[in-house]
Amino acid sequence: MRYISTRGSVESIAFSEAILAGQASDGGLFLPERFPDLGKRLEELKGLSFVDLAFEIVRPYANDIDESILYRILEDSFSTFDTAEVTPLVDIGDMWLLELFHGPTLAFKDVALQVLGRLFEHVLGERELQLNILGATSGDTGIAAIAGVRGRKNMQIFVLFPEGRTSRLQELQMTTVADENVHSIAIEGTFDDCQKIMKSIFNDVEFKIGANLGAVNSINWGRLMVQIVYYFFAALKFDGPVAFSVPTGNFGNILSGIIAMRMGAPIQQLILATNENDILARFFATGHYKKGEVHHTTSPSMDIQVASNLERFIFLHIDRDPGDLQRFMDSFARNGEATLPGEGVVDVAIHGTRVNTSDAMSTIREVYEARKYILDPHTSIGVAAARRRSPDIPCVCLATAHPAKFPEAVAEATGGVTPTHPSLDKLVELPTRKVVLPATESHVREFLVENMS
Repeated sequence: MRYISTRGSVESIAFSEAILAGQASDGGLFLPERFPDLGKRLEELKGLSFVDLAFEIVRPYANDIDESILYRILEDSFSTFDTAEVTPLVDIGDMWLLELFHGPTLAFKDVALQVLGRLFEHVLGERELQLNILGATSGDTGIAAIAGVRGRKNMQIFVLFPEGRTSRLQELQMTTVADENVHSIAIEGTFDDCQKIMKSIFNDVEFKIGANLGAVNSINWGRLMVQIVYYFFAALKFDGPVAFSVPTGNFGNILSGIIAMRMGAPIQQLILATNENDILARFFATGHYKKGEVHHTTSPSMDIQVASNLERFIFLHIDRDPGDLQRFMDSFARNGEATLPGEGVVDVAIHGTRVNTSDAMSTIREVYEARKYILDPHTSIGVAAARRRSPDIPCVCLATAHPAKFPEAVAEATGGVTPTHPSLDKLVELPTRKVVLPATESHVREFLVENMS
């Protein structure tokens, strides 16, 4: 399997090179040259364990890694989860929840980042290379990335997050990590500022190569690849087609679902659930992509206006035409808005829905009162959006984080119920360390130069 850039200006590369590079040198994002068709193998795949299913899905994409090593990496990665199913399904009456928060940091991003950290370590060890990982996070990505690479050989990780705009526990999960290869950097700005700085640094090809920079954000194909697994895993639990409701910020999670559909997963509908930062819901309804001001909500991981993974979707949607993609992205960069050719709904299988904070909070309360099940503020947006759509097929909402990560919001919604988790309770007693920097590329670049391998 070879990997191509959405911008079309670089030669195709192998899987190991694509995950180490993260972003293509022409500024594009890597995608495989084709998606394997598993549609004829669904009955065979149904009875597999999560690890075995992951192996069948990942193997065609990572075919430059020895199969026995790849299986061991997957097995070791998912052994860090607190349930053998890895991502269990829970029935809450009118829909199912796919619990993606049983990993080390209690968020869906553990599923992919436990694997990606081990893939990095394997490839770097084989090639005797060093890697400096640069990431931007609105919360859980940075936490899961740190957990995936902390203490691992041949790599340093630098995580940018918006100062004061993650939950208290999310910040503690990053800043209490004592491993010397971990650097938590609070940026005096928004997540979009963090992401803009990161992208600008990656676009300086000479610096990127000289600094051996790599990415763990969902711009890294390895993230999307592993997330495909849980869409198949859940969909295959049912006898017919299903719908998924996906709380959406940076578009990486739902893009994995779109790719799963293209690979033959029995998915009929995807509900793209946003909070007040509804740029993606508006885009899929109209084809017009227009940036606005960031709204700060009780679902901070979704407080995003510029979704980096939309580039991959547009590339696929316009039949992999890099010229048309470049024109769209250039227009957005210049004007803060861009429009796809044609008008109206972009994809009939993807339904964008905006859920405001009050509706999200009332959904937490309603589900708790009816089922004694506690939703986190992000998952509640997915549940609320799915209820509006009321699909006539089984609907699975991705439960993206453990509610204990957002105790204040949950307590407010439920009238005082405060969820806890032992791994989070102990964080308040640990020493913290972080660096606070202005929201400028120059300050971040200077810090990288001073601290990277």
